[in-house]
Amino acid sequence: RPFYQPEGFTDPHATQVCSHPAFSYLWGRNDPFISRKVLRSRTQSGFAAIRLFRTFAQNQIPMQITKAEFKCSSERISQVPKDDLKDIAFIGRSNVGKSSLINMLTARTGLAKVSGTPGKTRLINHFRINDAWYLVDLPGYGYARTSKTQRSEFSKLITDYVIKCEKMHFLFVLADIRLEPQKIDLRFIEMLGENGIPFGIIFTKADKLSKTQREKSVERFRTALAQQWEELPPMFVSSSEKAVGREEILDFIGECLRQN
Repeated sequence: RPFYQPEGFTDPHATQVCSHPAFSYLWGRNDPFISRKVLRSRTQSGFAAIRLFRTFAQNQIPMQITKAEFKCSSERISQVPKDDLKDIAFIGRSNVGKSSLINMLTARTGLAKVSGTPGKTRLINHFRINDAWYLVDLPGYGYARTSKTQRSEFSKLITDYVIKCEKMHFLFVLADIRLEPQKIDLRFIEMLGENGIPFGIIFTKADKLSKTQREKSVERFRTALAQQWEELPPMFVSSSEKAVGREEILDFIGECLRQN
C-alpha cells in the first residue's frame, strides 16, 4: 500500500520501514490530535522509522463491550481470520498478566484462560468483540523454562504476525509495573520501531504498588525509552484486580477503530 511521507521529510529509510498497512489510519496531516513519532536508530544512518499514533480527542465516545466470543486459535498467520475486521493485539513477557487484562477489558472472567504456568499461550488467539473487531491474544515471550525449539517457534510466530499480518491494526505491549525496564521488552519495542508498527504500552499489576511507586516505575520506563525515541508511545496504567485503566484503554481502542 502507498506510504505518504509528512511534508519536508525525505529520509530514504522511511519508505522501507513505514509501509505497514496498519499505518493507513494513522496519517492525518490536518488532524490536531495526531502526533509524529520518530525512532532514532543507532544501527542505521538517519531515521530508521516514522511512527504516528492517534492521541485522545476531548470528545471521546466511550466504548462498551456487549459481546465477546472466542473465534479461533492459529499456529501460523495463514490461519488467522480472513474477514475485514481489524485486529487489536496484546503481547508481553510471560506472566505479565495478559490473560487477566483481557478478561478485565472484556468483563468476561473466563474468556482468556489464566494459567499459573507462564508461557502457556502458544498460539494466536482471536476473540471477536461486538462483531466489529478482534482482540488478539499473542503468545508471551521470554519464558526461560520453555525449550529453545519452542522459544524459536514462538519468536517466528510473533514476528510473522506483528510484521506481516495485514489485519494487525494496533499492538499493545504489556509490562509489569513492579519491575525495572526489562531488556527483552526494550528490544521488542525497538523491533517495532524499526518495522514501523503502531503500538502503545500498558503497565500491569498497578494495584501492587503505591501511587508514588507507580509514578516512579513509569518514569523509569520513559527514561529508558527516551534513549532511543524522539517521542514516547501512548502509555496506560492498569490493574486487572481493581479494573484500573479499563475505560482509558477501551476508549483509546475505540479511537483507533474509528479511523479508516
